[in-house]
Amino acid sequence: MNTILFQKYAAFFIAVIFLSCKDQKIEFVKEQQGPNIIYILADDLGYGDVNAFNEHGKIKTPYLDQLAKEGMIFTDAHSPSAVCTPTRYGIITGRYSWRSELKSGVLTGKSKALIPPDRTTVASLLKKSGYTTGFIGKWHLGWNWSLKDKANFDGEGWNFEDFNAVDFTQPVTQTPNDLGFDYAYGHSGSLDMAPYVYVLNGKVTAPVTHVTENTQKYSWWRKGPTAADFIHEEVTPNFFAKANQFIREYANKENPFFMYLALPSPHTPILPLKEWQGKSKLNPYGDFVMMIDHYVGTLLNTIESNGIAANTMVIFTSDNGCSPEADYELLASKGHHPNGNFRGHKADIFEGGHRVPFIVKWPNKIKKGTRSDVTISLTDFMATCADIVNVALNDDEAEDSFTLLPLFSDDAQTSYLRKATIHHSIDGSFAIRKNQYKLIFTPGSGGWSFPAPGKDDMTQLPKFQLYDLYKDPSEQLNLYFKFPKIVAELTSEMEAIIRNGRSTSGQNQTNAFEGDDTKVWKQLGAFAAHNRIVKNRLQPKEASELKTNDMN
Repeated sequence: MNTILFQKYAAFFIAVIFLSCKDQKIEFVKEQQGPNIIYILADDLGYGDVNAFNEHGKIKTPYLDQLAKEGMIFTDAHSPSAVCTPTRYGIITGRYSWRSELKSGVLTGKSKALIPPDRTTVASLLKKSGYTTGFIGKWHLGWNWSLKDKANFDGEGWNFEDFNAVDFTQPVTQTPNDLGFDYAYGHSGSLDMAPYVYVLNGKVTAPVTHVTENTQKYSWWRKGPTAADFIHEEVTPNFFAKANQFIREYANKENPFFMYLALPSPHTPILPLKEWQGKSKLNPYGDFVMMIDHYVGTLLNTIESNGIAANTMVIFTSDNGCSPEADYELLASKGHHPNGNFRGHKADIFEGGHRVPFIVKWPNKIKKGTRSDVTISLTDFMATCADIVNVALNDDEAEDSFTLLPLFSDDAQTSYLRKATIHHSIDGSFAIRKNQYKLIFTPGSGGWSFPAPGKDDMTQLPKFQLYDLYKDPSEQLNLYFKFPKIVAELTSEMEAIIRNGRSTSGQNQTNAFEGDDTKVWKQLGAFAAHNRIVKNRLQPKEASELKTNDMN
């Protein structure tokens, strides 16, 4: 067929198709791609601060409650630690922070980078899968400031004078950009930790012009250098504005996006804007929570208005339990309990320290108004993302992360592979949770509540604690002496999880310590009386004869 004849036939068939379809709407449907992923991490927000998790709560959270109604809530979700930095490490890497050099406590605003550039993060994993990745907010995982005087910048202290050694005009290194984030905007530590500057893609956004400090109750922050564009009261609204801008910019692009929005609130300084002051009729903390709820609502509206809600997975949670800075006594006098009915608070090994609200909305995958009571950890985020993009994790990646994807569907429980969950307090104390039982390897709270290490007399208390959380969620009845077989089994499992360098299946990995078992326990701060456990433990034969129903 010659070229002219072919063109005539082609024109004829195109005309026929056009005439037959002229009264019909023709849509060119974009090929389905992976979901956009938005991870919102509140700071020091308690389990009981969101009405969807606490029907007796006195703080109004209509937008978070609506998010829960439109998605799935997890009632037994846990941060891997009861304080900020180690939890953020676990979210980003899928690995417990106590496997790193950080065995207890948190970093400061001057700390060096905790995560090495060669470790896979959820951001680098998604970026390799074609995602545009963004971080906005409170980093608190360390980065490396440019220094004028290294000799006067040693340690991890809070001293204002240390910052005289920093050259804020020079680039910051080992930032989120080096860990897989295309866009990174935020500050180094908590909002009460100097320096008070924004860093955008490795550069301080404005010159440091003055020093600020606040000593007032609720709204305090430490003395430190402050940039011209950094106003404490406006930081939370600013981060939400940047987040909304990020969504608008990357919505409906060829590639999906991942945005990690790490809020510095309602952690101190507690700074509700003027229009929110007094709204809760409780105290500034209640007002601040209401303000955060409102801004979450604006973000959800941005998702909807850009037409990406159906294929966007939104996760909302908190990095640990509520802090005593919220003024528990005042709140309780008005009928509000930030951590619900759970014992303890931020920093503690008790449930109030690490049980957190956890909501997931993903209309294309999750049915509205669903609920899971399965025990999960925030470390599970990375394996979940790997499962979503169908990427197999290597043995040295996400060592403590289990995909939540099976729990998003009706086939639910049996396909979720997590068997045991490790909890960690501010002083480095451990607990292990398996089914209903939780074994705590310290006599007290491991944190700030009674009985507190170094503060309260614990000589008359049992060395360890065992609770049945199904029957006793408030951890009031210690069963340590009643069930020695369960104690032995959980102790053995704890030891294996530490020694193996992982709690997932795969080749054993190395933790950031070396030496024999005694040194391991001492460095981790978990088993101060490890030798006593070994001496009193059941023999291996006895432990192997445990009945299945002892742990079910």
